[in-house]
Amino acid sequence: MTADEPPPVPPPGGAPASPADTAWHEAKLDFRKDMSYADYLDLDRILSAQHPLSPDRNELLFIIQHQVSELWMRLVLHEIEGAIAALRDDHLPQGFKALARVSRIFEQLVNAWSVLATMTPSEYGVIRPHLASSSGFQSFQYRAIEFRLGNKNPALIEPHRHDPARLAVVEATFAEPSLYDEAIRCLARRGFPIAPAVLERDLRERMPEDDTILAAWTAVYRDPDRYFDLYELAEELVDVEEAFRLWRYRHVSTVERIIGFKRGTGGTGGVSYLRKMLDVVLFPELWRLRTEL
Repeated sequence: MTADEPPPVPPPGGAPASPADTAWHEAKLDFRKDMSYADYLDLDRILSAQHPLSPDRNELLFIIQHQVSELWMRLVLHEIEGAIAALRDDHLPQGFKALARVSRIFEQLVNAWSVLATMTPSEYGVIRPHLASSSGFQSFQYRAIEFRLGNKNPALIEPHRHDPARLAVVEATFAEPSLYDEAIRCLARRGFPIAPAVLERDLRERMPEDDTILAAWTAVYRDPDRYFDLYELAEELVDVEEAFRLWRYRHVSTVERIIGFKRGTGGTGGVSYLRKMLDVVLFPELWRLRTEL
């Protein structure tokens, strides 16, 4: 033990030390000169980033729920971008790994709604006036995820125009190839005759449903041994969309449980708007082929 290290702490009452008492004995205890866990994770900033505006103690739950979701969304974007790069380079196994992780992250996001659902309408009613016009509808990371998954709508860029940094993220994901774009390009490189109108369209437009895409995926499913990597890619995409749907559904259910059919703080129809979003299909041909097989 050096002069700078604190002495070992003896067990209380002079009792003989148990394995539990000494299990930490070789652990580093002095961090005056080295990076600690809290330093690495920047916990001081993270744990001081909650600023409730109402007098209600339940607001901390509301803030942390959304902050944690935004952290998970950051990782979703990171993994989707990694999957897009892998597909572009024909490194499909790396793409599978990233997409499997995205599906697991969506599971975490689904489960998070269960915690928020413990908030009652009365409790939220105290908080709501303090939210002003802020709303999850304005989440730039959620919008970027939708654009990366191919659900592109130029009108949904507008809520971010006041902030140049956030706008740059949203506009980049809007203009660049989506995950499904890169999957369809993989099909084309393998020799499947994808319509030029799909491959050469303006990437800022949502990909239209297309019979040549349907035919290509159907051929993959009819001969999975021959096209096993494309077959696995298709299933990873279906896993991602299914997990994303569950996240959206749990969102609708939680909002209805807490505020009923009131309008959202951001001006949307609230539950009515969220229910319409449940009808959005990201990879339509992968779902249609199941009927046709």
